[in-house]
Amino acid sequence: MRISIAKIAVLGLLISASLTFADPNSGPDAGTKLTKLKVAVVTGDDAGKEVDLIATRKDAPTVYLLVAADKFDRPLARFMKVLDTDLKKDRADIQIVAIWLADDVAKYKEYLPKAQQSMKFEQTTLGVHPGDVNGPEGFNIHTGAHLTVVIADKQTVVASLGFRSVNDTDVPGIVEKLPKKR
Repeated sequence: MRISIAKIAVLGLLISASLTFADPNSGPDAGTKLTKLKVAVVTGDDAGKEVDLIATRKDAPTVYLLVAADKFDRPLARFMKVLDTDLKKDRADIQIVAIWLADDVAKYKEYLPKAQQSMKFEQTTLGVHPGDVNGPEGFNIHTGAHLTVVIADKQTVVASLGFRSVNDTDVPGIVEKLPKKR
């Protein structure tokens, strides 16, 4: 059996392309204890304050959405809205915290209340990470991830998922990884 160099080259390009567009490994490993997450909260009970959300959420199950601000788009917004609606309906015990990772923190402090007004989240708090645009220390955010989802329970990571592209069809995959109701 002879394989031509052209066929090998095409196969190599296909493998390379599939690896390039695959979702990145982003977020802390399952089992990691979360210790600190300073966020400038823009909506919700702590709006206008900079708080440590890990301390605030304590042992409550939480879905942290770390959003690359420059990659926020309609499909990602739709994903967030559908996740918020699904959890409000079936898992009111779980809070979503969406944290924008941005160079211009002031810009997003001004923008996010408008986004909340438009999307009308009921179970999602919005905030901006005031530090490094690459995410909070220890969260291991992949620079190619448009969104990193970190599911935590009792301040411990249950699952982390990185997305280069996301939409509302990805919500069931998140919901199936949630901790069981207590």
